[in-house]
Amino acid sequence: MNLVKSTGTFGFYTIISRLLGYLRDVLIAIFLGTSFLADAFFVAFRIPNTFRRLFAEGTFNSAFVPSYMSELVKNKSRSNKFANDVFNLLFLVLFFLVLIIEIFMPIFVGLIAPGFVEDIKKFELATTLTRITFPFLLFVSLSSFFGAILNSHNKFAAASAAPIVLNLVLIFILLFGRYLGDELIYYLSYGISLAGLLQLIFLYRFVKKYYVIDFDLKFKITNKVKIFFKKLLPSIFSSGVTQINILVGTIIASFQASAVSYLYYADRIYQINLAIAGIAIGIVVLPQLSKHVHQKKKKKILLIQNKALELSMFLSIPASVALVIGSEQIISALFGYGSFTMESVLNASKALYYFGLGLPAFALIKVFSTFFFANQDTKTPFYISLVSVLLNILISVYFFKDIGFIIIPIATTISSWFNSLILFIYLKNNNLFEFNKTFFKQFVKIIFASIIMGIFFQYLILLFENQLSYAYFFKSAYLLLCVLFTIIFYFAVSYFIKAFNYQDIKLKY
Repeated sequence: MNLVKSTGTFGFYTIISRLLGYLRDVLIAIFLGTSFLADAFFVAFRIPNTFRRLFAEGTFNSAFVPSYMSELVKNKSRSNKFANDVFNLLFLVLFFLVLIIEIFMPIFVGLIAPGFVEDIKKFELATTLTRITFPFLLFVSLSSFFGAILNSHNKFAAASAAPIVLNLVLIFILLFGRYLGDELIYYLSYGISLAGLLQLIFLYRFVKKYYVIDFDLKFKITNKVKIFFKKLLPSIFSSGVTQINILVGTIIASFQASAVSYLYYADRIYQINLAIAGIAIGIVVLPQLSKHVHQKKKKKILLIQNKALELSMFLSIPASVALVIGSEQIISALFGYGSFTMESVLNASKALYYFGLGLPAFALIKVFSTFFFANQDTKTPFYISLVSVLLNILISVYFFKDIGFIIIPIATTISSWFNSLILFIYLKNNNLFEFNKTFFKQFVKIIFASIIMGIFFQYLILLFENQLSYAYFFKSAYLLLCVLFTIIFYFAVSYFIKAFNYQDIKLKY
């Protein structure tokens, strides 16, 4: 496996998906803005989308890949038997979970968006839309199972390309938004569930080479399957702690009009970088890291860990700097059209600013958690994440009345830095990670390159101040130009001071 190339492959399809996701969100912003309909739809969309991120973006991998790899190293028939037992039990659990929540959906929505309860019209709409979107959970979870098998065999393209299906389906529906009127939100909700089914079919075509479904209701729950599911729940919580914090934020934000929408749009921006700087790297390194841990190859383990951490910082720190500097211009250029007013731009950009400060921490959580998962330890990051989420809730609830929705991204960032720091301390104290000789030298170079890049980006924003203003229609083109020049500048500086080593592209892990 080549870390940079594999991350590049995963990152390429992820970027395509996120760009299509941006186009989707621009169209949603134009037709819905931050209105009453938008709030109801985003709650309905947030729930399946949170589960998609929890399962698809590395969390299912965290528990499945190390266990599957340990069986695959022995022989293929044992790994197939294990995979089939997991699939059958997973399908039954998910089917009945979806069925039960569909029946008790009003209670469920009341827990997810308690601020909607007093507004009967909004609450009933959110309940109806969530009923339509919720089957997506079943489809996306099974898709994650197929993706985990592909990733175990170092095949990352199909699994990373699968989310593109959702965005294509929703964009197709939104193209008819002008003619659908208020019915648009219903069509979008049905589109979400349909896309989940299409995504599942798409992935199964690729996974058949390594695994064929053998559906059997008489399967036995072996000790290995029990151990896997015991690891799965903690790994969902620990690996998906950022998403859980965002979901907690949505619950609290539901008490303030339009706040759910502000957080949604801000969340969409920083997730583009996190998908590569944290999620992609974690998914790519886990199979090989698990293999080397099983074989007790200490040098290989430390090499992969340090390179993964270095690459994560190389990608997340400059992105954090850019989001902090240009939060308002970014939100305005990407979403400031149609029903998305200047007030919406200012509020969403405040949220993006504070999310931007936490971006390196979000990435570190993904990478550090992977080091635990490779050692088949999901409980330690779970306990640390649990404390982090409680800290997030405490800060958000305590200050929400005085500060409003903006406390949610602030609390998410504070709790995430706390989480990443405790993960690091535990790894160091238990000899599960140590820095090699070159890491600190590279880290200083990354910080220097990021500062220089930030100055350059600030200069471009000032240079194109008029073209990036809210009133200018083609502002997104100028933002794209600024971002493109800034990325080229950052890579040029990094290459010149050797913050980025070209040899890493060819290095095998």
